[in-house]
This record gives sequence, structure tokens and C-alpha cells, in this order.
Amino acid sequence: MTDDLWIRKFHPAPEARTRLVCLPHAGGSASFYFPVSRALSPDIEVLAVQYPGRQDRRSEPVITEVGVLADHVVEQLGGAGDDDRPLALFGHSMGALVAFEVARRLQARGTAPSALVVSGRRAPHLQREAHVHKRSDDGLVAELKALSGTDADLLGDEEILRMILPAIRGDYQAVETYRIAPGPALTCPLLALVGDTDPRVDVEGVRGWAEHTDADFELTVLPGGHFYLVHEQEAVLSAIRTRVAARPVAV
Repeated sequence: MTDDLWIRKFHPAPEARTRLVCLPHAGGSASFYFPVSRALSPDIEVLAVQYPGRQDRRSEPVITEVGVLADHVVEQLGGAGDDDRPLALFGHSMGALVAFEVARRLQARGTAPSALVVSGRRAPHLQREAHVHKRSDDGLVAELKALSGTDADLLGDEEILRMILPAIRGDYQAVETYRIAPGPALTCPLLALVGDTDPRVDVEGVRGWAEHTDADFELTVLPGGHFYLVHEQEAVLSAIRTRVAARPVAV
């Protein structure tokens, strides 16, 4: 497995029984999952995905299609060689859509994930018309402030903003132009998480993820807004530990 540009293993755990691939939100990076990796190691080995266009990949073009991102991730995971440990997926916000498309592709290859955990995103068939990616820089910053996902100090630093806004804009374009293609339901268990005061994602919309698996589905609502998982980290980690257990998956 390539462990450089796309896949980051902050705490390698070759003896772990299972692996968890974590996919970031719009504008997010692999480092967002460093605390998750530290907390779950050595029981679960965390593979954090680094999208192009940010941090050490800032010079690379941003990918503006969810499906293309998923294709790249699957290609990287396909280099796992003889590592046959169960592989689960976790994605927050935009990452939930990417994780879902990765799961579909893995299943089509006959290697369905052991579990899919999605966070802060309505079901993929419930996409709404939105054009945040077409807003001015000021409009994009206003959206970030509304979601409270970016440090307020960073939003006031013009130099940093110039560096991160292209990636954020491209990610929003990927999300807002995404349309689910027909396909079979997943065969793995699916857990959906959401904050009870998320300004952009309603609980019923998250409940719609139940339509996308033929296995067990569970919805968990936690206190907080769109980035509830930062303050509710222990609850999220507990849910992951419970659901991301090694189990056989029908294909």
C-alpha cells in the first residue's frame, strides 16, 4: 500500500486486527484524523487520506469530482498486497460521500468493507441544490464561519486564506455537483452520526442512509453542530470501536 501522498499512517499498527480508512471533510486534511489514529492505535490501524491541493500536496490540482477521488483512493488501497485484514471506512461531511463511493467500488471488486461509518452528511440520494463553490471568497468564508469548522483566527489571516480557499472551493464543487449513480445497496453494516444542531444537515436526511445498505443500520445523534465530533470525540471513538470490529461480510 502506498504510504506517502494519498495514505498516511500516523501510528502504524501491523498487529491490529482491522484497519480504518478516514476521509476528510471539505477543506480538511489527513492530519484532522491524527487524534483518532492515536486513540485507536494499536487496536485499529488508521489510514488517513490526504487529498491533493492541501498541506504538503498544495501544489497539486484539487480534484473536483467525488467519483474521481474515490477512484484514486481505491487504487491506493488496491496496493495492499497480502494484507487481508478487514477494512472499514469513516468519512465526515464530504468525506462521507467519498467513503460511500469507495465502499461501492470495493464491493464491486469483491472486497466489501467490514463497515461504513458516515458523519455529518445527509444520504447521497438526498442531495440539494447548492452553489457555495460559486460564491466570492467572502461568501465562502462566511459559509466556513457558519459551520464553525475552521479556526476563527485562520479565517482572519489573508495569507492563510489564500492558501486554503482553492482547496475548499474545489471540495465544495465536488460535493455540490455529486449525483448518485444507480447501483446495488451495500452489504456491510452502516452507522450514521450527526450533531443535533448541525445547521446544514437534518437528522431525517441522515436517517436516509438506511436505504443504502442491506445489512444493519444505526443512527446516532450527538450534541453539537456540524463539527460535533471534535467535542464529542470519546463518543465517536466508542461508536467506531464498537462498529469497526472484524466480521465477515457478504458479497
